[in-house]
Amino acid sequence: MHAKLSDRILDMPRVTKRFVALAVDAVLCVGTVAFAFWLRLDEWAWPQGAQWLAYLASLVFALPLFVSFGLYRAIFRYVGWGALMSVVRACTIYGLAYSFTFTLVGVAGVPRTIGALQPILLFLAVGASRASARYWLGGAYRSLLRLDQRRRVLIYGAGAAGRQLAGAVGSSTEMHVIGYVDDNPALHGSLLNGKTIYPSDDLAGLLSRLLIDDMLLAIPSASRQRRNQIIQQIGGKHVTIRTLPGLMDLAHGRVTVNDLREVDIEDLLGRDPVPPNDLLLSRNIRGKTVLVTGAGGSIGSELCRQIINLRPTRLILLDASEFNLYSIHRELTAADGDVPIVPQLASVQDEAAINATISTWAPDTIYHAAAYKHVPLVEDNVAEGIRNNVFGTLNTARAAMAHGVSDFVLISTDKAVRPTNVMGATKRLAEQVLQALAQEGAKTRLSMVRFGNVLGSSGSVVPLFRQQIKAGGPVTITHADITRYFMTIPEAAQLVIQAGAMTSSGEVYVLDMGAPVRIIDLARNMIELSGLTVRDEANPDGDIEIKDVGLRPGEKLYEELLIGNNPTKTTHSRIMKAREHFIPWPQLSGNLDTLYAATRTGDVAQMRQMLKLLVPEFQPEQAPASGAA
Repeated sequence: MHAKLSDRILDMPRVTKRFVALAVDAVLCVGTVAFAFWLRLDEWAWPQGAQWLAYLASLVFALPLFVSFGLYRAIFRYVGWGALMSVVRACTIYGLAYSFTFTLVGVAGVPRTIGALQPILLFLAVGASRASARYWLGGAYRSLLRLDQRRRVLIYGAGAAGRQLAGAVGSSTEMHVIGYVDDNPALHGSLLNGKTIYPSDDLAGLLSRLLIDDMLLAIPSASRQRRNQIIQQIGGKHVTIRTLPGLMDLAHGRVTVNDLREVDIEDLLGRDPVPPNDLLLSRNIRGKTVLVTGAGGSIGSELCRQIINLRPTRLILLDASEFNLYSIHRELTAADGDVPIVPQLASVQDEAAINATISTWAPDTIYHAAAYKHVPLVEDNVAEGIRNNVFGTLNTARAAMAHGVSDFVLISTDKAVRPTNVMGATKRLAEQVLQALAQEGAKTRLSMVRFGNVLGSSGSVVPLFRQQIKAGGPVTITHADITRYFMTIPEAAQLVIQAGAMTSSGEVYVLDMGAPVRIIDLARNMIELSGLTVRDEANPDGDIEIKDVGLRPGEKLYEELLIGNNPTKTTHSRIMKAREHFIPWPQLSGNLDTLYAATRTGDVAQMRQMLKLLVPEFQPEQAPASGAA
């Protein structure tokens, strides 16, 4: 019933609510005068004669003062220190005027003590009315009733962000701050807003002792490596971790509960991105026409986002998927209306369409991200994988050379190194195509950038794991010992642009992906970051099971980035230059004709045989179950 009444009051028009507040204060004025008379005379008596002046004066002095000091403009359910100070100032002036009239000057029939006593009573009554309104209308009473149901929160960071976050959480009906954790020894044991600041030495034990449900990371300046260390300290506790955004985001306004977000899985990489080289970023883009193939894919779309910020003259988006092309075109157009954006719906397998696009728009730089990269699907669709990944690259590179494109950059993959699947073999063969064409003296600078998995891309395990965790599990991995290299999509796109700008023709560039990550550890960390626990033999009552479903056709336990072991350093600490063998164009060209003919007839055996011939490192571990072309 209380909740319904408070909601009804909150739904009233603002003018009506101000009138109600004014009426309440009028009642308080009259009531405190009557109470002051009772305290002075020790009995309740109906006002006689001049005593009515005490009541009238209270209304005449108080209400205009309260209006002029803005006491009725404040939103009572959010009344804070500023509103309280307005009450203090208004009541002080009122008290001076009232006591001057009835105590110093005096009115016959009105005890002089009334002039001193009533202003004090009125101040207490008005202050209490504002506090009660905040408590009732702001829902604080409901929070106290549900205190045991609120999630117990520990804030990591007792700095400015932590204090602001605690204030925001304090007005929440869902969370209750238990204390703080900070790395600064000078703060340990101190109280902040009445809550203890704890050391971070035994974080896992502290979470258990305090029965914490959520830990909020209020350390926006901390590096990814530091956040990763904190996450690892928790050690599988049933705790949900959320964090605040970076300092630049916080600079735009006060911290609120809405600023909290789930900890990014990127924090588990433990490696901070290297600041980009602005000269390399802009060299092949600023003031130029740029074409991105596969523009609607994971890497292609991020390349487009990075490129549009570097102010090209025009950006051409090419993709075979109508939906993907529509999505990225709409996003970029909404984000930046200054750079002309041209969507081209075409497949890189269509040589005529590619030639027409490049001839019409005359790009200076092409980033070739169009590829089929899902290993099991390409394994079951060999011909289509070859046509798209190998001959799509050849079509686009030839068109670029024919129409005087300055730079052509192929987005390659670590699966091209000693491939055990068709997808990796086709990407390695696409690299060889560019290496061979570059040796023939092509004026277009042809380069390749090779890197591992990007977090959140289509086909990546991260979105799959998130979906499985949301569904209650199990989280499926293909082998307990499988490892992969990971990089964030924005970092990969920036490095691709920089590598393509430093190239001489025919170079294979390899991105430094850091240390490989065990997929089972990734799955375990994602489960724990969701506030859940892993169900296994050691913890049979856990929430989510990790299930080993076995390696898929063509899948390797360990990915590599180099075929040889002699990479060359470049001017960028995260970009290396690989020295990879290739087949010269005169020999390669004839074999490609044979391979293409096999894709036309659907001869899967010959396609695989030609892939093994042209990519000697290709060692398929398992043939596909379907044998589809």
